[in-house]
Amino acid sequence: MHLVVPFASALSPAAGAALSTLQWPALERLLARLAPAARLEGDEFSLTPPHERALARARGWPEAPDGLLPWGADAARADGLPVDDEPTMGWALLAPASWHVGAEHVSLANPADLALDEADARTLFDALAPLFDGDGWRLHWGAATRWYARHPSLATLPTASADRVIGRSVDLWLGSDPAARTVRRLQAEAQMLLHRHPLNEAREAAGQLPVNSFWLSGTGAPAPAAAGGDVVVAGSLRAPALAEDWTAWAEAWAALDAGPVAGLLARAQAGEPVRLTLCGERHAQTFAAPAPGSRPWWRRGPLAPRRDDPARWLAAL
Repeated sequence: MHLVVPFASALSPAAGAALSTLQWPALERLLARLAPAARLEGDEFSLTPPHERALARARGWPEAPDGLLPWGADAARADGLPVDDEPTMGWALLAPASWHVGAEHVSLANPADLALDEADARTLFDALAPLFDGDGWRLHWGAATRWYARHPSLATLPTASADRVIGRSVDLWLGSDPAARTVRRLQAEAQMLLHRHPLNEAREAAGQLPVNSFWLSGTGAPAPAAAGGDVVVAGSLRAPALAEDWTAWAEAWAALDAGPVAGLLARAQAGEPVRLTLCGERHAQTFAAPAPGSRPWWRRGPLAPRRDDPARWLAAL
């Protein structure tokens, strides 16, 4: 079993303060049994966050340029769309979104905060679909907040993961690729179309976020169908991290340690092969059971350490 933990660490000083209050009894014991294995290096400005790169590697996907892991094609395939009919066609995740215009920049709200039901999402989808009907573009339905765009240019257009953009200025992540100009034009047209849409007027009257644009991500040509069936993603840290609610994030870490991490420790103690990947904003570090005889003598038997400090690993992510 391979457990991948996105948002295990964050660069915010407040996140660091929250980490200093935590105790990880299961993680401490698990790290003492495992050894550092593969490490993915990066920085906080990459379009693709470390957890997406780690998950793609665990699935056996080939290495791809930054911003071109084909999550759109992968999810579209899972939704039954004809992804494999045209192996070189580009696909993207297209999420209905709320862009907030602030005093200094425009930021992206978390699409999950829209709380769109299927009926309202269908209304918005039907309104926007004609914008994508031409020049080889097509818009496809997946679920209320999971739509897809298809176009040849999307096979090579790098885009930023929504996990990079939520709560931040969209200008930093729109990209300078010539093909991105078409996406920006479509976003602008969507904003004009949705500005006074009756559904948005009703939403705002009810105190809900308006749906006034979209975010495009997960671009690329289809990758092979996912392997790595033993990979489990622990997603409970994502929402509080994106909301920068570090108290809730610390509480989620404690629950994660008592739940999935403790379960992975039990598997390791039973002799099962296990892997753990901790992902921060810049890097991802994988830990695995060491090969027999690979530990130095002082880390074997009764002299082996029973605990390892997670904080030192998390601070390096």
